[in-house]
Amino acid sequence: MNVISCQNVVKRFNNFTALDNVSVNARKGTIFGLLGPNGAGKTTLIRIINQITIPDSGTLLFNEKPISPSDIYKIGYLPEERGLYKKMKVGDQAVYLAQLKGLSHSDATRELKQWFVKFGIQAWWDKKVEELSKGMAQKVQFITTVLHKPELLILDEPFSGFDPVNVQIVREEILKLKSEGTTIILSTHNMESVEELCDDIALINKSKLIVTGGLNDIRRDHGNNRVEVLYKSESEVKIDDSEYFTIFDQSVVNGARRMILDVNRSAHSSQVLGALIGQIDIVSYRELIPRMNDIFIKLVKN
Repeated sequence: MNVISCQNVVKRFNNFTALDNVSVNARKGTIFGLLGPNGAGKTTLIRIINQITIPDSGTLLFNEKPISPSDIYKIGYLPEERGLYKKMKVGDQAVYLAQLKGLSHSDATRELKQWFVKFGIQAWWDKKVEELSKGMAQKVQFITTVLHKPELLILDEPFSGFDPVNVQIVREEILKLKSEGTTIILSTHNMESVEELCDDIALINKSKLIVTGGLNDIRRDHGNNRVEVLYKSESEVKIDDSEYFTIFDQSVVNGARRMILDVNRSAHSSQVLGALIGQIDIVSYRELIPRMNDIFIKLVKN
């Protein structure tokens, strides 16, 4: 089931088209990567999902029904632009934000103090927000975003400002939320995080949807259908091209001989291996799938 479904969404600001017939779906209990260069239209789509603005045309479904104002209480949104009231105490600020999402003062205080302990910021409860570092302020905002257990969690550059240790803490919490059934939209320029976390992605560029689908499917579709073969030999073995592959490159890596093959798309791994067995002593055989960073650059430049 799709928790959020945007179909043929168009949004214009005067003569500027921010979204041009964009359709994306985020499945329940998955992490959906929303990708694109700055100015592509990602933030506009996020604002439409949050009902901050409305589309000029197109449909928006939440749990397969037209989205309604009450659905906003089922959504958690961590914007890229951070904003806390600097003169308020940290605990008072967090409780206030939690109450905006429907929690009582007592429930919010109890839940927040548990989260503050988990994130190691309990000592900052009675200090002013302006005393917080960027990373600590980000922790507070992440906590208040997830506190009401939203069905849909929208995270815009959630790792910005964190050191590697805290990146790992937040990453683990995101995966835990996913395992509990939360649907997460992750907007980020960090392709490593996309590969580690996302099930599905959509790439938007210049207001248009360029590609969407399963992460692994997209990586394979945009690859060159190459495989790496490592083999043992004192010297380079001369292997002729076959009906299943051609030799793209040969080299030595960490003492092992390495061969890159361009495999015909109709060929099976068993056929390729069958053509090699008897000629070389194979150590490993693996498909070379392109990195999302390379795919991103390739598609945005086209």
